[in-house]
Amino acid sequence: MIDFWLAAGLLLLVALSFLLIPILRSRRAQLEEDRTALNVALYQERVAELQVQREEGVLDAAQMDAGRAEAARELLADTEGVAAPRVSRLGKPAPLLAAVLVPVLGLGLYLHFGASDKVELTREFSQAPQSMEEMTRRLERAVAAQPDSAEALYFLGRTYMTQDRPADAAKIFERTVNLAGRQPELLGQWAQAQYFADGKKWSDKVQALTDQALKADPKEVTSLGLLGIAAFEGQRYQEAIDYWNRLLEQLPPEDQSRVALQGGIIRATEKLVASGGKVAEAPAAKPAALLKVRVDLAAELKAKVQPGDSVFIFARATSGPPAPLAAKRLTVADLPATVELGDADAMMPQLKLSNFPEVQLVARISRAGQPTAGEWIGRSQPLASSTTAPQTLTIDSPDK
Repeated sequence: MIDFWLAAGLLLLVALSFLLIPILRSRRAQLEEDRTALNVALYQERVAELQVQREEGVLDAAQMDAGRAEAARELLADTEGVAAPRVSRLGKPAPLLAAVLVPVLGLGLYLHFGASDKVELTREFSQAPQSMEEMTRRLERAVAAQPDSAEALYFLGRTYMTQDRPADAAKIFERTVNLAGRQPELLGQWAQAQYFADGKKWSDKVQALTDQALKADPKEVTSLGLLGIAAFEGQRYQEAIDYWNRLLEQLPPEDQSRVALQGGIIRATEKLVASGGKVAEAPAAKPAALLKVRVDLAAELKAKVQPGDSVFIFARATSGPPAPLAAKRLTVADLPATVELGDADAMMPQLKLSNFPEVQLVARISRAGQPTAGEWIGRSQPLASSTTAPQTLTIDSPDK
């Protein structure tokens, strides 16, 4: 921060120089003008003395003319090189007043509209925090400085959860959702914080949050883990086992939480058996989805496209995230073409065709090579992701 204020001070000095230098020059010009006036007064006094001496008969006419010429030469020698005085329209007080007001107003405007707090935060975040409390303070200051930053709010909420402050975390996650939208991960985090803030009591609010999160993303990990905890606490051990098994499928093999999760499944199984129940067999895995689609170009568009234009063919859920579930890329020169879209073409592991019951097929021509925007498009009617019959898709409409 010291470097910032030093730089600001240097810039201020440069600005003041444009005001102070003309004032100093005007003072020098004033001194030269005063010296010229003095020389003129001395010349006039010398001429008056010569005139008195001429009237008294001390000097004759020739001597008086010679003395006057000598005095004139001395006056010219003293005033030679002196520039003509410049008249300032503003006067001297105006530049001096501006020299005082510029730094004062500049500092006041910066403190009001500037971002000194953000500069200080940037400097602090460039250094590793010494404790969790220090990290929390930094995040709280970041949220205060940038109240519309969903990212800062999210990290602050996660930090509150690690500090066992679920009530504060729930409020922060609610603000994050209001800013960033009702994304599945944010809804899951909000539901988890609210559940622990309510003393591990399940509520309609928490149920609604988890339902919405899993509807948008059936594999949202926080919601699955939370539902498993709530089911275990409510002695619904089979539900806990089912939720935790679904969660276990989403975790990578190296994830350290797998051990604790497997331990929870074992405890739930033991309690279920001890209460006289029987563990239900896991449902058979859904068969991998595979859609076959033949893509062609409408006859009236063939003269309006170029062979090298990109063609993006993808399937997306009719009710769910807008991101493509599976995609392929061709060119206009490849059309007509038959492609297969399946789970192996998933853009993200958690977004597979088989996870969504109904999808829509889309083919887009983009001269710029952008999958999200183009010139021409074709769309199918909604169809089941388990459809095995070949589909036909024609690109025939402007992409609006």
